[in-house]
Amino acid sequence: MSSLDDVGERDGWRCWVCDEPVDAGMPVNDPRGPSVDSRTADRKAKVTERLAHRACNTRKGAVKVVIAWPDRLHVVEPAPLVAVADRLERKGGRELVARCPSRKDAQEAADWLVDRFSRLVPGLPVTASVDPGGGQFLVALAAGRR
Repeated sequence: MSSLDDVGERDGWRCWVCDEPVDAGMPVNDPRGPSVDSRTADRKAKVTERLAHRACNTRKGAVKVVIAWPDRLHVVEPAPLVAVADRLERKGGRELVARCPSRKDAQEAADWLVDRFSRLVPGLPVTASVDPGGGQFLVALAAGRR
């Protein structure tokens, strides 16, 4: 297991679950304090240790975490981001992740996704595209194989 400081420095002291800053000076037993977590509940898989708030880590438990889409984004049928991240990391390719009512909404979602994935799956170059289709706009993520 890596040290808390090493994991925190690598992750920029941001919680991988909620994407909020983690205060390195908080006690580790405080709910907002830092803790080291693995990204998956699969004990057999090779996992990356990630920084999480103690409360986020505890709330998640041994089940797969759900990364919430921000309420400010206008998306329809948003994809579960951890599953998308796993597939893109494993296989690469392109995946549709949401539908939006306007190009502006879709572009905001695309920009947020690229930023969020830079911390969710560090080192995986992810791009987003917005395509019109059926009176709505489709947001897709793409990544090459690692």
